[in-house]
Amino acid sequence: MKSPFHIMLIPTLGCPSNCSYCWSSEENSSVMNLETVNDVALWLKDFQKDQVTVTFHGGEPLLAGADFYRKALPLISDELTELRPSFAIQTNLWRMTREIAEIFSEYSIPVGSSIDGPKEINDLQRGEGYFEKTMRGYKIAQESGLSVRFICTFTSYSIEYKKKIFEFFLNNNLVLKLHPALPSMKGDNPNKWALSPELYGELLVYLLDRYLENLGKIEVMNINDLFRCVFTRRGSVCTFVDCMGNTFAIGPEGDIYPCYRFVGMPDFVMGHVRTHPSKEELLASEAGQRMLRFKEYVDKNCQDCTHIRYCRGGCPYNAIALTNGEVKGVDPHCIAYKRAFNEINERLNEEMFGSSSIDMLGAGKGIVEGGRPGIMALMQKIMSG
Repeated sequence: MKSPFHIMLIPTLGCPSNCSYCWSSEENSSVMNLETVNDVALWLKDFQKDQVTVTFHGGEPLLAGADFYRKALPLISDELTELRPSFAIQTNLWRMTREIAEIFSEYSIPVGSSIDGPKEINDLQRGEGYFEKTMRGYKIAQESGLSVRFICTFTSYSIEYKKKIFEFFLNNNLVLKLHPALPSMKGDNPNKWALSPELYGELLVYLLDRYLENLGKIEVMNINDLFRCVFTRRGSVCTFVDCMGNTFAIGPEGDIYPCYRFVGMPDFVMGHVRTHPSKEELLASEAGQRMLRFKEYVDKNCQDCTHIRYCRGGCPYNAIALTNGEVKGVDPHCIAYKRAFNEINERLNEEMFGSSSIDMLGAGKGIVEGGRPGIMALMQKIMSG
């Protein structure tokens, strides 16, 4: 599990792909130099003393090249020995080579990538040839012993093929993690691919059912995360926590942002690594104050919500990116989160207190009427994992 303190390094905003719904894909973008990497390490050394996870993100971070990682990884590791840094990367894998894979293997770097299901669905959304290029990089990563997991973006188009997409991940023994497509910040039709909160909520419930039907055969990370929220009464991923002060992103030039999604947006620059700002200075910046206003908004407007303790209003970026930074509401996917949280709570209460639905032979094992695994079975699996 990732540490609470998380730094995202964005070596470049450039990306060789051109996904239809992407909010950040800039051609001919600059690439972070090693001097900036060194500035990052020196800043973190004085910034705090907790263990840190450093995730390389983008754009497409592999555009930085093998030599960048060969030098950047030991530079950070050696400078931050006391912080025991761990690493991760999010990449489309197109530029994965055996040389890069070997470098990542030395540091046991888990790889996150993106695939939206079968080739025909994926390439319609992400562009012709995307599937084959990603799978070619996936094979190289696997052969080098790297752990790879995929994020699947569901759109207004692909939601119609949710059964086919789920079975693709199931039949290929892939862990399923999903994102709902957001309104795009490029093009004239921002909502073309966006998945509505209502449909996203129904999708989460559908995946809950399919997960229970195939318990032990697949992992659905989003459902796991929602379960942990309900059973531990606190969020375990950035969407469901007060992330300010625990997560920062560093752009290619060394600017500091609240999150990787804001990188490249001048109004959300909090400071620069070269000046070694403290956490208090970052939070005192205009961008920092804007993010704190979101927290205050949630505290005031969501105080009567059953789920406030572990939802925290969802993702601040989702809430304010399309309103020019003004805090006017919570994450619009609140509807979906609430739908899923309510479903889990209702089923849990039914299994615990509504004995008519429980298969008494399966009592204590989470088996509901008809011999199907229920909420308690999934809870036991997640909590023991």
